[in-house]
Amino acid sequence: MDIEFNGKIWYWRGPAPWFFVTVPEAQSRDLKAISSAVTYGWGVIPVHVQIGNTEWKTSLFPKEDLYLVPIRANVRKAENLAEDDEVTVLLQVQL
Repeated sequence: MDIEFNGKIWYWRGPAPWFFVTVPEAQSRDLKAISSAVTYGWGVIPVHVQIGNTEWKTSLFPKEDLYLVPIRANVRKAENLAEDDEVTVLLQVQL
């Protein structure tokens, strides 16, 4: 399953701070529909992600009926990204 969407980078200031992009509601519903077939536990979904020219593998985290894409520091640096930047995200679910 391939998904493309635009979203804003946001910063979670929890005990382990991290940057994320939230998958929109419609695409999150599609992911939820296949989650039981692809999750390896806790509802996380393994994906291949691309933002700009940077690609990496990670897992989507479920949160309140949506999914979060974690954006690593090396990705933010390579693509010159910061909090509140709008990005196009390409996801490929790892089946």
